[in-house]
Amino acid sequence: MFYFRSQMAQVPQSPHAPVIRARATAQNDPSRFDPYRREVLDDGWLDTVEVEAGAPIRTSVRNERARRILTKNQSPDIPFDRSINPYRGCEHACIYCFARPTHAYLDMSPGLDFETRLIARPNAAEQLARELSAPCYRPAPIAIGTNTDPYQPVERDRGIMRDILQVLNDFNHPVTITTKGALITRDIDILADMATRDLVNVGVSVTTLDPVLSRKMEPRAAAPARRIEVIGRLADAGIPTRVMIAPVIPALTDHELEQILATAVQAGATGANWIMLRLPREVAPLFQDWLNTHYPDRAGRVLGHIRDMHGGALYESAWGRRMQGQGAYAKLIGARFKRAFTALGLDQMSRPLRVHDFCVPPRVGDQLSLF
Repeated sequence: MFYFRSQMAQVPQSPHAPVIRARATAQNDPSRFDPYRREVLDDGWLDTVEVEAGAPIRTSVRNERARRILTKNQSPDIPFDRSINPYRGCEHACIYCFARPTHAYLDMSPGLDFETRLIARPNAAEQLARELSAPCYRPAPIAIGTNTDPYQPVERDRGIMRDILQVLNDFNHPVTITTKGALITRDIDILADMATRDLVNVGVSVTTLDPVLSRKMEPRAAAPARRIEVIGRLADAGIPTRVMIAPVIPALTDHELEQILATAVQAGATGANWIMLRLPREVAPLFQDWLNTHYPDRAGRVLGHIRDMHGGALYESAWGRRMQGQGAYAKLIGARFKRAFTALGLDQMSRPLRVHDFCVPPRVGDQLSLF
């Protein structure tokens, strides 16, 4: 038996690759930029039963010294123009994650590599302070968690996100955070302090309330009940918290939309939004394979709805259409969300984050002001 990569030797790449415990996919096809393609040849020396019973693949983390930490964007359909990613890759292993294709730029697979070969930026807080201190910098809310989750399991030991929050707190800089990780409750002390100055807004992503489904499609993220508990703990600490139903998966999770909203509001959520399933580039075949493995009876319906929303394709990248799709089904989901959103009192205007209190804190050796 020949394998795609030597370090993944326990995972044969084949149409019938085994399901790996605590991982969303066993596929590890090479990057789209790789000019070579590998095929598995079964030479009779490997017993697939032994593969299925083998030890789970462990996560490896490599450090990267960031030369810049603020990423700018000009997309007109997202409400922020700058973001931070403390990590590349995400151990939560959500099969639907639209960020998977970014691993191809690192010459790694958007499949299993994305879940198991992570890159951390330990100097993120130091670099952030440097960029915020630049004379030309003008403050606006920074979004964290828009690509990979800042509170994925590796953060427990690294603490990069907590260091970033401390810098933002020192600078009185506003931030929005998106996460599926219960680890965010570790930083309630900093977040609550920032909330008193209208500097933070947190979004907790809840895709389903079904723990069995959640474990299959987002195997290392916090369980649904735990995420609802996180909403409650953040809300009790005075931290503005919204529930993000992202993604809505047609014919798989769409029926839970109203229940998720009601449960989150009962826990303390004061805002909500939704995003339709997105399947860019390598995500589409990975998600299709996952569907055929775990829910073969629904695969046709799920993919059929997605194609109906994107003109027959599985994905459309056009601004204004990529997030929620078009057509009757997309309009139906939007109408259902709006009705529940209003009925639950979530249509009240939330307080905007403050940018006018931004101030570069004094450093050791700085000259004192005369005024």
